[in-house]
Amino acid sequence: MYSQITNHANSVKPANRINTEKITLGIVDDHQIVIDGLTSLLKGNDRFDFSFATTDSTSVMNHIREKRIDILLTDIMMPALSGDQLAKQVKQKYPNVKILALSMSGQGDLVNEMIEDADIAGYVLKNVGQQELLSALEKIAGGGIYFSDEVLEELERNSRRKKKNEEAHLTDREIEIIGLIEKEYNNKMIAETLYISERTVETHRKNIFRKTCTNSVIGLVKYAYEHKLIN
Repeated sequence: MYSQITNHANSVKPANRINTEKITLGIVDDHQIVIDGLTSLLKGNDRFDFSFATTDSTSVMNHIREKRIDILLTDIMMPALSGDQLAKQVKQKYPNVKILALSMSGQGDLVNEMIEDADIAGYVLKNVGQQELLSALEKIAGGGIYFSDEVLEELERNSRRKKKNEEAHLTDREIEIIGLIEKEYNNKMIAETLYISERTVETHRKNIFRKTCTNSVIGLVKYAYEHKLIN
């Protein structure tokens, strides 16, 4: 997935804008100050027309039904209905709407999930500057995709982590045990939790340390966090 994005994210595509006169936008973020900031960055630009700006993610589908938009700018972490869930709903009901995700950080797994499940057209961080935001919107409106450099870097790191995990050949059971070790469960507690024998737990532990090339619980937990095996 990362290679597919990097091959196209910053490529220049021929202009094929949804609306040659106006790009109609919808904005949703649970913080009004973010909405104010985005509208301020785009204020006075005659390329854009604002259909709605709301802090209530559950109202977005109604807004789009009342007036179709070209691009939806959506926050990710929102109460009631998260950005990834909203993106899926919008894409299913209104497949022509382009989605630009906004977040404080580029979480590799989440970005990949939104690409695969909601076919998002872009993902930028909330520290985005005016010129980058304008470029992202113009490119997306023209049929392209745009992912900020920080997000691309996180996708690359996430891809490397997944590759290392695959190379380690950790089983689902071993990953489950790593999670319990991180919670300071001893062998007996792990055995009781998973309904297996302590001897089986000990075998799993030995295999886990061998596969992860670690020799202490601290080292193992560090490995688990770095490779996103535990939250």
